[in-house]
Amino acid sequence: MTDDSDQSNKHSLKIFPIDSRPYDMTYGEWTSKWWQWVMSIPRDKNPLLDTTGEYCCQGQNGPVWFLAGTADIIQVERRCTIPTGKSILFPIIVSQFSYSEIPYIKTDEELIAHTAKDIDRWILLNATVDGFKLNDLDKYRVSVGPFDLAVSENNIWNMQAGTTKAVSDGFWLFLEPLDEGIHNIFFHGIEPHFETQVIYHVTIMAF
Repeated sequence: MTDDSDQSNKHSLKIFPIDSRPYDMTYGEWTSKWWQWVMSIPRDKNPLLDTTGEYCCQGQNGPVWFLAGTADIIQVERRCTIPTGKSILFPIIVSQFSYSEIPYIKTDEELIAHTAKDIDRWILLNATVDGFKLNDLDKYRVSVGPFDLAVSENNIWNMQAGTTKAVSDGFWLFLEPLDEGIHNIFFHGIEPHFETQVIYHVTIMAF
Protein backbone atom coordinates (compact mmCIF):
# COMPACT_ATOMS: atom_id res chain seq x y z
CA MET A 1 0.00 0.00 0.00
CA THR A 2 2.90 2.32 -0.62
CA ASP A 3 1.06 3.77 -3.61
CA ASP A 4 -2.72 3.77 -3.37
CA SER A 5 -3.23 4.55 -7.04
CA ASP A 6 -1.00 1.67 -8.15
CA GLN A 7 -2.80 -0.62 -5.72
CA SER A 8 -6.20 0.35 -7.11
CA ASN A 9 -5.00 -0.30 -10.68
CA LYS A 10 -4.10 -3.89 -9.79
CA HIS A 11 -7.18 -4.46 -7.64
CA SER A 12 -10.63 -2.91 -7.51
CA LEU A 13 -9.89 -1.87 -3.91
CA LYS A 14 -9.45 1.83 -3.14
CA ILE A 15 -8.59 3.31 0.26
CA PHE A 16 -9.18 6.93 1.19
CA PRO A 17 -5.82 8.64 1.87
CA ILE A 18 -5.25 9.42 5.54
CA ASP A 19 -5.19 13.18 4.86
CA SER A 20 -8.35 13.18 2.74
CA ARG A 21 -11.85 14.39 3.65
CA PRO A 22 -14.31 11.65 2.65
CA TYR A 23 -17.78 13.17 2.39
CA ASP A 24 -16.40 16.48 3.72
CA MET A 25 -15.14 15.02 7.01
CA THR A 26 -11.64 14.05 8.18
CA TYR A 27 -10.61 10.54 9.23
CA GLY A 28 -10.66 11.79 12.82
CA GLU A 29 -14.21 13.08 12.54
CA TRP A 30 -15.36 9.80 11.02
CA THR A 31 -13.68 7.72 13.74
CA SER A 32 -15.39 9.79 16.44
CA LYS A 33 -18.69 9.13 14.63
CA TRP A 34 -17.81 5.41 14.70
CA TRP A 35 -17.49 5.56 18.50
CA GLN A 36 -20.69 7.57 18.80
CA TRP A 37 -22.37 4.84 16.73
CA VAL A 38 -21.07 1.87 18.71
CA MET A 39 -21.69 3.41 22.13
CA SER A 40 -25.27 4.29 21.22
CA ILE A 41 -26.22 0.63 20.77
CA PRO A 42 -27.24 -1.46 23.82
CA ARG A 43 -25.10 -4.43 24.79
CA ASP A 44 -27.59 -7.09 23.67
CA LYS A 45 -27.48 -5.87 20.04
CA ASN A 46 -24.04 -4.30 19.89
CA PRO A 47 -21.91 -5.18 16.83
CA LEU A 48 -18.73 -5.29 18.96
CA LEU A 49 -20.12 -8.31 20.84
CA ASP A 50 -21.78 -9.92 17.82
CA THR A 51 -20.44 -13.40 17.03
CA THR A 52 -22.23 -13.95 13.68
CA GLY A 53 -22.90 -10.58 12.03
CA GLU A 54 -26.56 -10.61 13.05
CA TYR A 55 -26.36 -7.02 14.29
CA CYS A 56 -24.13 -5.48 11.62
CA CYS A 57 -27.06 -3.33 10.39
CA GLN A 58 -27.70 -1.70 13.77
CA GLY A 59 -27.68 2.09 13.62
CA GLN A 60 -26.24 2.30 10.11
CA ASN A 61 -27.07 5.42 8.10
CA GLY A 62 -25.44 7.86 5.73
CA PRO A 63 -22.73 7.20 3.10
CA VAL A 64 -20.39 5.20 5.38
CA TRP A 65 -20.96 1.71 6.77
CA PHE A 66 -19.23 0.94 10.07
CA LEU A 67 -17.74 -2.49 10.75
CA ALA A 68 -16.85 -3.46 14.32
CA GLY A 69 -13.86 -5.11 15.88
CA THR A 70 -14.31 -7.04 19.11
CA ALA A 71 -14.60 -6.32 22.83
CA ASP A 72 -15.04 -9.35 25.12
CA ILE A 73 -13.73 -11.86 22.57
CA ILE A 74 -10.57 -11.99 20.46
CA GLN A 75 -11.51 -13.88 17.31
CA VAL A 76 -14.82 -13.81 15.44
CA GLU A 77 -16.26 -14.50 11.98
CA ARG A 78 -19.25 -12.49 10.77
CA ARG A 79 -21.49 -12.18 7.72
CA CYS A 80 -22.92 -8.84 6.68
CA THR A 81 -24.94 -7.46 3.78
CA ILE A 82 -24.13 -3.87 2.82
CA PRO A 83 -25.96 -1.69 0.28
CA THR A 84 -24.11 -0.71 -2.87
CA GLY A 85 -22.42 2.66 -2.82
CA LYS A 86 -21.43 2.60 0.86
CA SER A 87 -17.86 3.27 1.92
CA ILE A 88 -16.62 1.06 4.78
CA LEU A 89 -14.75 2.17 7.92
CA PHE A 90 -13.27 -0.22 10.49
CA PRO A 91 -10.56 -0.26 13.18
CA ILE A 92 -7.61 -2.63 12.96
CA ILE A 93 -6.70 -1.96 16.58
CA VAL A 94 -7.95 1.00 18.56
CA SER A 95 -8.14 2.42 22.08
CA GLN A 96 -10.84 4.71 23.49
CA PHE A 97 -11.21 6.16 26.96
CA SER A 98 -13.52 8.75 28.46
CA TYR A 99 -13.72 10.80 31.62
CA SER A 100 -16.59 8.55 32.73
CA GLU A 101 -14.32 5.49 32.70
CA ILE A 102 -11.29 7.02 34.40
CA PRO A 103 -12.52 9.86 36.63
CA TYR A 104 -9.10 10.31 38.26
CA ILE A 105 -7.90 11.88 35.01
CA LYS A 106 -8.62 15.60 35.11
CA THR A 107 -7.16 17.12 31.92
CA ASP A 108 -7.50 16.55 28.19
CA GLU A 109 -3.74 16.08 27.89
CA GLU A 110 -3.80 13.27 30.46
CA LEU A 111 -6.73 11.60 28.70
CA ILE A 112 -4.98 11.78 25.32
CA ALA A 113 -1.75 10.33 26.78
CA HIS A 114 -3.61 7.53 28.58
CA THR A 115 -5.44 6.54 25.39
CA ALA A 116 -2.25 6.55 23.31
CA LYS A 117 0.06 4.58 25.60
CA ASP A 118 -0.83 1.06 24.40
CA ILE A 119 -1.30 2.11 20.78
CA ASP A 120 2.22 3.56 20.89
CA ARG A 121 3.41 0.01 21.60
CA TRP A 122 1.37 -1.80 18.95
CA ILE A 123 2.68 -5.27 18.11
CA LEU A 124 0.78 -6.37 14.98
CA LEU A 125 -1.24 -4.71 12.24
CA ASN A 126 -2.62 -7.00 9.55
CA ALA A 127 -5.45 -6.61 7.06
CA THR A 128 -6.54 -8.21 3.80
CA VAL A 129 -9.42 -7.60 1.42
CA ASP A 130 -10.32 -10.51 -0.84
CA GLY A 131 -6.97 -12.09 -0.03
CA PHE A 132 -5.01 -8.98 -1.02
CA LYS A 133 -2.63 -8.06 1.81
CA LEU A 134 -2.60 -4.37 2.71
CA ASN A 135 0.80 -2.89 3.54
CA ASP A 136 2.05 0.18 5.43
CA LEU A 137 -0.89 0.05 7.81
CA ASP A 138 1.00 2.11 10.39
CA LYS A 139 0.39 5.23 8.30
CA TYR A 140 -3.34 4.96 9.05
CA ARG A 141 -3.08 5.94 12.71
CA VAL A 142 -5.78 8.38 13.81
CA SER A 143 -5.93 10.21 17.14
CA VAL A 144 -9.00 12.33 17.85
CA GLY A 145 -10.60 14.05 20.81
CA PRO A 146 -11.78 14.87 23.26
CA PHE A 147 -15.16 14.60 21.52
CA ASP A 148 -18.70 14.34 22.85
CA LEU A 149 -19.81 10.76 23.45
CA ALA A 150 -23.37 9.79 24.34
CA VAL A 151 -23.42 6.46 26.18
CA SER A 152 -26.56 4.31 26.02
CA GLU A 153 -28.24 2.43 28.83
CA ASN A 154 -27.05 -1.19 29.07
CA ASN A 155 -23.91 -0.30 27.10
CA ILE A 156 -21.03 -2.63 26.31
CA TRP A 157 -18.79 -1.46 29.18
CA ASN A 158 -21.48 -1.01 31.83
CA MET A 159 -20.71 2.69 32.07
CA GLN A 160 -23.19 5.16 33.48
CA ALA A 161 -25.51 6.31 30.71
CA GLY A 162 -25.23 9.94 29.65
CA THR A 163 -22.83 12.25 27.86
CA THR A 164 -19.09 12.38 28.45
CA LYS A 165 -15.89 13.41 26.67
CA ALA A 166 -13.77 10.72 25.04
CA VAL A 167 -10.51 10.27 23.14
CA SER A 168 -9.77 7.67 20.48
CA ASP A 169 -6.39 6.55 19.14
CA GLY A 170 -5.58 3.68 16.83
CA PHE A 171 -5.28 2.33 13.32
CA TRP A 172 -8.20 2.42 10.89
CA LEU A 173 -9.00 1.59 7.29
CA PHE A 174 -11.51 3.54 5.25
CA LEU A 175 -12.50 1.76 2.03
CA GLU A 176 -14.20 3.38 -0.91
CA PRO A 177 -17.37 1.49 -2.02
CA LEU A 178 -16.70 -2.10 -3.07
CA ASP A 179 -18.11 -3.68 -6.19
CA GLU A 180 -21.33 -5.67 -5.97
CA GLY A 181 -20.80 -9.26 -4.93
CA ILE A 182 -19.13 -11.14 -2.08
CA HIS A 183 -15.98 -9.83 -0.41
CA ASN A 184 -13.86 -11.04 2.49
CA ILE A 185 -12.45 -8.41 4.86
CA PHE A 186 -9.94 -9.59 7.47
CA PHE A 187 -8.16 -7.56 10.12
CA HIS A 188 -5.95 -8.51 13.06
CA GLY A 189 -4.40 -6.12 15.55
CA ILE A 190 -2.40 -6.59 18.74
CA GLU A 191 -1.23 -4.13 21.38
CA PRO A 192 0.15 -5.01 24.83
CA HIS A 193 -3.24 -5.38 26.55
CA PHE A 194 -5.63 -6.26 23.75
CA GLU A 195 -5.94 -8.38 20.62
CA THR A 196 -8.68 -8.49 18.01
CA GLN A 197 -9.06 -10.70 14.94
CA VAL A 198 -12.11 -10.46 12.68
CA ILE A 199 -13.18 -11.79 9.31
CA TYR A 200 -16.22 -10.35 7.60
CA HIS A 201 -17.89 -12.11 4.69
CA VAL A 202 -19.55 -9.12 3.12
CA THR A 203 -22.23 -9.17 0.43
CA ILE A 204 -22.55 -5.89 -1.46
CA MET A 205 -25.94 -5.62 -3.15
CA ALA A 206 -28.58 -3.14 -4.24
CA PHE A 207 -31.48 -2.94 -1.82
